[in-house]
Amino acid sequence: MDSLPSGAELLIVTIKVSQLSGKELNNSKGEKLLGSLGGMFSMPWKPKKTQDIRGPIITKDENSRGKPNKEQREKLGLAPIPKGRATSRTPPEPTNALQEVEVEKAKQDDALSDLSNILGELKGMAVDMGTELNSQNKALDYLHDDVEELNSRVKGANQRARRLVGK
Repeated sequence: MDSLPSGAELLIVTIKVSQLSGKELNNSKGEKLLGSLGGMFSMPWKPKKTQDIRGPIITKDENSRGKPNKEQREKLGLAPIPKGRATSRTPPEPTNALQEVEVEKAKQDDALSDLSNILGELKGMAVDMGTELNSQNKALDYLHDDVEELNSRVKGANQRARRLVGK
């Protein structure tokens, strides 16, 4: 569960680097310097921008950090369980077979209750993980768009550089 938030942090850093790369491509000092030399290097150019590099856009759902809302928890069967039997009862020593069966039933009920609580906690963790994964998937979609835009800009810069060198 700890690796999901660290994955989100890594994703944010990656998106910020892609945004920085986009800014550096826009402010290409090398091409501007060559253009200012004149002669065979003077070629006016304007890089194509099909879209802006948006950068880290991590959407926060209302439930992304913290507990899911009450309605969602009830849908998943995670509504708070009344704590009527918070402590385990220790019945007196059984004196006959019927009491022995009742004691065993109580032990099994306690064990099943514990198991139910554990499963409820696991469901809650699964909900939190799903929410975090959805958030990261949206961020990855933005990153994909930014990387495609950067790829297009780098190709354009390479073509301009080849033209400058080829003259």
